[in-house]
Amino acid sequence: MAVARMTLSTCGCRDEPRVEKLSIATRGSAPSRACPLSAAARAISANSSALGSGTTTSTEGRWIIGSLGNLTSDPWKTYLTAILGVQRVRAMNLVTGGTGLLGSHIVEQLCRRGRPVRALVRPGSDIRWLQTQPVELVGGDLNDRASLEKACQGVRCVYHAAAKVGDWGPWEEFQRVTIEGTQQLVEAAIAAGVPRFIHISSVSTYGYVNGEGVVIDETAPLGRNLYRWAYYTKAKVAAEEIVWRAHREGRIAVTVIRPSWIYGPRDRTTIGRQVAATRAGKVRIIGDGKNRLNVVYAGNVAEGAILAADSERAIGQAYNCSDDGVLTLEQYYNAIADALGEPRPVKHIPYRLAYGLAFLLECWGHLIRRKSPPFVARYSVWLMGRRSFFSAEKARRELGWSPTVTYEQGIPMTVRWYLEHEAGRQF
Repeated sequence: MAVARMTLSTCGCRDEPRVEKLSIATRGSAPSRACPLSAAARAISANSSALGSGTTTSTEGRWIIGSLGNLTSDPWKTYLTAILGVQRVRAMNLVTGGTGLLGSHIVEQLCRRGRPVRALVRPGSDIRWLQTQPVELVGGDLNDRASLEKACQGVRCVYHAAAKVGDWGPWEEFQRVTIEGTQQLVEAAIAAGVPRFIHISSVSTYGYVNGEGVVIDETAPLGRNLYRWAYYTKAKVAAEEIVWRAHREGRIAVTVIRPSWIYGPRDRTTIGRQVAATRAGKVRIIGDGKNRLNVVYAGNVAEGAILAADSERAIGQAYNCSDDGVLTLEQYYNAIADALGEPRPVKHIPYRLAYGLAFLLECWGHLIRRKSPPFVARYSVWLMGRRSFFSAEKARRELGWSPTVTYEQGIPMTVRWYLEHEAGRQF
């Protein structure tokens, strides 16, 4: 693929972001289910054109599309399609990143709603949990255009949750997976005629903003205060620009969801380190611990993404799904310790000291070309110790998003899952 220069800049479509000085190189209760036919007739009379694209706003219309997707008999599908006058019924929901934390919760929430789900899985991925769900698994890769086009056939909505995660690794890997993978998926979705695209981004795309009392909402520009090795955030900003451009050009209807720090069952990275540090008595509270955290349960973010996919108002909008209420850093650490039956942490470290130490560890790691991340990185210090806050009021106001799982429920649940996972009883 030829090398191209991508410049992220101001654009004017609804909630498309403003990006500050960042240039990145890239290589290029359903109704009564007595009879599907009668429900279909009512739905088509209410909104015949909408059924053709799979985006009817009526409850019955949405249900019959889901029903068609769940029918396994081809003659039934052919007959229903014929009498409804629909050339192609789009019912399927495609989820990328379904073996990861947030992607698996999107799959779970869609399945709970009785909606058909297709998950894109890479060869060699751990699909054991997905195999417990009523999900169609399709092999593919974000950099394999043919597999993406196949996965997008008959899809009503793409939930793009796959990305290179973490705050460590070579830039080429972030570029290949997060940036080029997003470009390939968007083009494949457009080629297949997919009407809706839900892009999972991150509140870190606003940049590493910090300051007492600073509140950041969706009107803030992206890409502020990024340091040299902020590869995860730089890649997420670039991926957003790709989907916004496609939306701006009228090629596909996009909504961007920006979660904060996500936790929940099937978190195979963060919770394990926190459990180990708590057990060993090595937890250090950054600052005074009174700062409010942007932490959100993965299932709550998944619900927000689905609400956005169902909302015409959400087209062209970005939403922060970034908190489940009020939780301080100290309260978060206490909740983990309580769930483990361990002593609560009491030792503190100043924010600036922790940030400086993280910087030195990063420098050393890059110097020796370390493959695994250092014990602490600047991104993690900022994530946990910052005094700024990302507001989710827009999602609550426009989508009716209200977190279902509270911190009091979610944190102990996540710890229990990890302990069972550790013992080999959970995937």
